[in-house]
Amino acid sequence: MGSFVAKWGMPKATTPAQYVLILIDMIEEQGYSRHALLEGTSLQDTGISGIGARVGEQDFSRLVENAFGLTRDPALGLKLGLRLNLSAHAVLGQAFMTCRDLRQVMELFLKYYHLLSPELYLEFETIGERCILTTVSTPQQNSVEFAYELMYAAILNTLRGLLNLDDLQFHLEVPYPRPAHADDYFTILGDDVLFDCVRGRISFPRDLLDTPLPSSNTALRALYESECARLLADLEEEDSVAEQTLRLLRKLEGQYPQMPTIARMLNFSPRTYRRRLEQEEQSFQALLDKVRAEHATRYLQNTRLPLSSIAYMVGFNDASNFRRAYTKWTGHSPAEVRSGH
Repeated sequence: MGSFVAKWGMPKATTPAQYVLILIDMIEEQGYSRHALLEGTSLQDTGISGIGARVGEQDFSRLVENAFGLTRDPALGLKLGLRLNLSAHAVLGQAFMTCRDLRQVMELFLKYYHLLSPELYLEFETIGERCILTTVSTPQQNSVEFAYELMYAAILNTLRGLLNLDDLQFHLEVPYPRPAHADDYFTILGDDVLFDCVRGRISFPRDLLDTPLPSSNTALRALYESECARLLADLEEEDSVAEQTLRLLRKLEGQYPQMPTIARMLNFSPRTYRRRLEQEEQSFQALLDKVRAEHATRYLQNTRLPLSSIAYMVGFNDASNFRRAYTKWTGHSPAEVRSGH
């Protein structure tokens, strides 16, 4: 069994501008007003001329909320995902096309998918004759259902185009009950979709990794990968010690070292590290609790794991202590978060 856990320091939550422009175009094609779609965002006054390379988390969340409000289409995530083809992924999509086979594509994707969705975390492993891509966490600004619909449809659509296999289907699992628009899942994603699973997963035959790509180009691949690395470094660049701490703690998910260890990992003495945090009006314990709350929230929203398991994964020996701490951290009980209330 081989496995790869794709965990990097979390860049600032933003969305590629191409995705936003495609969403705008898709909604306008249905006859809805661009002004209504942009309402409440920083683009309301500037229009699309104000869009840079990436759009902030709050703006994208509001755009999606507005799109749902205008269209009343519960399958919006699936339909948007179908629009996200190789060209929509910009330089990473171009890098995909230069790969030798799907194995190289997956390697690139696992290294650089934060360019497409900074808040997404994935694990990839090969078990026997199957490859399994498991979702550890999804972006939190929109519903879990929207996040999975968008991701699954985009991945499947991209690989269908890359491999020139219009009928390509995977085994798909989602960690929430069958929605009222489940028929859209089967129409868009194929028949092999299971609902109410413990984790979100994509599974496909291992042999598919050896599928050759017609546009392979080693020199171009190196060029595009270098640009991907530069763009990812730009996204992850933060100055404050608090942000560096959050990024490191997120990367060390499930481990949660004590303050002196984190200080050393960031090349500070414990005393200097504590003083720098105080200057930023932060404390290590508050940052640690913030990250543990984030991880617990993702487990609650993205899995069907029992509360005792989630408690253990974020450093508690029993569920009752975790329940009290989580409610203190977030103002909501684990049950409320899991139920969506």
